[in-house]
Amino acid sequence: MIVLDIPITPIRNFFNKYVFWLITITLTIFSIFYFLNYYFNGLGLAYNDARSHLDIGRRVVESLKPGLAQLGSVWLPLTHLLMVPTVWNDFMWHSGLAGAIQSMAGFVAAGLLIYKILEKLRVGTLGRLVGVAVFVANLNVLYLQSTAMTELPLLATMTAGCYYLIKWHQTDNILDVIKSAFWIMLSSLIRYDGWFLFLAAAGLIFVRQLKKNGYKTAEGAMILFATLAGFGIALWFLWNQLIFKDALYFALGPFSARAQQIQLSNAGNLPSKYNLFLSTKIYLYALFYNSYTLPVFLALAGLAVLLWDRRLHFDLRLSTLSLLTPLVFNIIAMFFGFSVLFVQGISGDTWFNIRYGIMLAPAVAVFIGILIDRVKSLRPVIIGLLAFVLFFAFANQDAVTIDDARVGSSQKNVSEVASYLAKNAADQPGFILISVASHDAIIFSSGLPISRFIHEGTGAYWTAATTAPDRWARWIIMRTYDDNDLAWKFVSKSPGFRFYSLVNHYPFADVYEIDPSLVGQLHTEPVFKNQK
Repeated sequence: MIVLDIPITPIRNFFNKYVFWLITITLTIFSIFYFLNYYFNGLGLAYNDARSHLDIGRRVVESLKPGLAQLGSVWLPLTHLLMVPTVWNDFMWHSGLAGAIQSMAGFVAAGLLIYKILEKLRVGTLGRLVGVAVFVANLNVLYLQSTAMTELPLLATMTAGCYYLIKWHQTDNILDVIKSAFWIMLSSLIRYDGWFLFLAAAGLIFVRQLKKNGYKTAEGAMILFATLAGFGIALWFLWNQLIFKDALYFALGPFSARAQQIQLSNAGNLPSKYNLFLSTKIYLYALFYNSYTLPVFLALAGLAVLLWDRRLHFDLRLSTLSLLTPLVFNIIAMFFGFSVLFVQGISGDTWFNIRYGIMLAPAVAVFIGILIDRVKSLRPVIIGLLAFVLFFAFANQDAVTIDDARVGSSQKNVSEVASYLAKNAADQPGFILISVASHDAIIFSSGLPISRFIHEGTGAYWTAATTAPDRWARWIIMRTYDDNDLAWKFVSKSPGFRFYSLVNHYPFADVYEIDPSLVGQLHTEPVFKNQK
């Protein structure tokens, strides 16, 4: 019998030396493959919000009133600003790649950060790789990283902020506090989840320094952290004050989440408001659907193991709880009625915002990695169970985020209206009056240039067209008799509206067209220059 003497040590050394790059390449391949997969099967733009995000970025560079003011007041601006260098290109805009490229980068970065966090927690190579694999093998993560949604950029920046916070608890290097503050500041300009992480991280820094070095040092460390980490939040208040004359416009204005939730509450569709049990239950179900039930319970076991692990300093173990801030934030937001999340069969009869549960995906991956490392006797069982669950998730294409995008309340079937415009307006002169607050997806899906549309963000055009539509709009898109649609709210009171006929009625919006004899009196080219 011939025995091959294969040198294991050089292979192991090579792997240990280049493992970070090998993971980077693997994650990049997965990212590109799944973007192409969802692009070619038409699911990459299924979320209405994905199309709206792309439209916001596009309006900065192309509209009747282009400029930074098109960033608006409700959705935080960073992801839209990052689109600007590419979204001017029609392919990058309509393929969704102008936004998806950020999600793809966030996916790769989050996977690498999971590996680095586990390394700081003294987890061996196997545990680190399993943790990364749990994150990568989540179809909900793979789908969202293929879209122009904000979840993956947020996951990357928040996880980076947590990583440097954990590292600081280990090294005491003030540069790690500054790095953590920088990444948390970026997360606070992507979604409001980052604002809660800012508060949690500031609290952790203050408590640790107070216990270790006294009040003066704690006060100084927290001020240093808060000055940088809170800079984005301060800028957002300033932006709303300068552009909308109200620093709280994003929170209290007519387009805010609060205004939408008030409508839902008045209609009896916000059962989680002031109901802590139901708010908690709904978010936990969203977590189970996004990360699958067994991995979540294994992660819970891993968290318990970590908290009882005396080999790690208590402060270091405590710092890992920063990964759980999305859990607390989302429950609080639902409890106070600032957020809505529907889980089919529990709240509502459809899906809505179910993707919020994905925010704990890095935490689930990290805690499972810890469990694998610390409970050595059960490694084969745990890995086998994970492989079983994830295999069938892939085999059944079990991704609740896709269901939400395709058939839940997060999607809006605007194909009829968009197709009508593409067929009837593409080769005909004239502006289209529409409310972007209600119908942004129609603008995107029509394929027409954004400069063809008069909407709330077009300044003098909107004022003139809602006052005298028969001088400006050849077509009007709106929901008849719905005052929540601002086009209907203003135009229906205008004397000029009598010159329009309802040419098509669709489930989501109606199409009105001006009397053909009046087409000649319409403005068909931009006339207001240098609007402020």
